[in-house]
Amino acid sequence: MNNLSGLDLNLLLTLDALLTEQNVTRAAARLNLSQPSVSVQLAKLRESLGDPLLLPGPRGMRPTARADALREPLRQALRALDHAIASPQPFDPAQASLTWRIAASDYSEYSVLLPALDGLRQAAPHCRLALLEIPSTRLSAAMEHDKLDLAIFTRTGAPPELRSRFLFDENYRLVCRRDHPDLQRAPDLAQFCQLEHVIVSPDGGGFVGSTDEALAKLGLRRNVVLSVPHFSFVSAVLSRTRLVAMLPERLVRDDPALRVLDAPIEIAGFEKMMLWPERVHRDPAHQWLREFIARAVPAE
Repeated sequence: MNNLSGLDLNLLLTLDALLTEQNVTRAAARLNLSQPSVSVQLAKLRESLGDPLLLPGPRGMRPTARADALREPLRQALRALDHAIASPQPFDPAQASLTWRIAASDYSEYSVLLPALDGLRQAAPHCRLALLEIPSTRLSAAMEHDKLDLAIFTRTGAPPELRSRFLFDENYRLVCRRDHPDLQRAPDLAQFCQLEHVIVSPDGGGFVGSTDEALAKLGLRRNVVLSVPHFSFVSAVLSRTRLVAMLPERLVRDDPALRVLDAPIEIAGFEKMMLWPERVHRDPAHQWLREFIARAVPAE
C-alpha cells in the first residue's frame, strides 16, 4: 500500500484508458475529459511511476515494457475495486450460505424463533442459525466485535445504542396443571398467595419477581417454593405437581396439559423486541432475516 500513498487513484483510470486506446484523444473521449487534461494526467503518471509508459508510434502511441506489464493487473484491480464499491445485490436466500448468530432466552426461542424456524429452513436451506445466551450487559460488545448479529430481547434493559424493532406485547397469566385440585376457577387474592409458586430467575436463585413487587405494595406476600433459571423446565414442573406459576401467555397457551387463568392481581407485561448493530442495519441479508422473523411471529 506504500506504493499508492503518493498516487492519485483517479490517475489509474486514465492509465487504463490510455493503455486500452493507445491514443490520447480517444482516451479523453472514453473518460469524458478534454485532451489537454489527459495529457496532464499522463505527465503525472510518468513522474509517479518513473517510466514514459506510452511512446509516440506510427499509429498513435505504443506502450513501454513497464506499461505492458501493468495492463492486465491494473485492469483486474480496477474491476475488483468497482465490484467492491458497487451497490449490494439483492439477497437471494435460496442461494445464500451464511451463519446467523442470534441471542435469545429460552422464552424468546419458543415464542419468536420457533414459529419462524420451519419457514426459514425452507426459504434459506443453506444457511445456519447459532442460538446463544448472552446477558444484556454484553450484547453491544458482542455485536461490535462481530460475534453476534441479532438479539431477541425486552425493551426494558435493551442497550440504547442498538437498532430495534417491536415484535409484540406479552402478558403474564396464572398457570397450573389442567387437573389441579384447587384451581378449577381463578383464585381470589388470599388463595393466590397461599398457593405454592415456582418462579423463573434467569440470573439463578432468585425468589422475587414483578409479581412479588406488586403484592408487596399491597402488604402481601406469596409462597414461592421453587426457583429455576429457564422457562422450559417450568411447564414440566407444573404438569407433574401442584405448583403454579405466573408465566408469559405465549409460552403456555397451546399446552393441553396446562390451565391458564386470570390472576387476582395485575402484573405489568413486557415488549419483545429485535435488536441489532448499526454495522448490519443496511445489509440485505440481515434485512431479509429481520423481516422474515417479524412476519413469522404471531401478532397476538
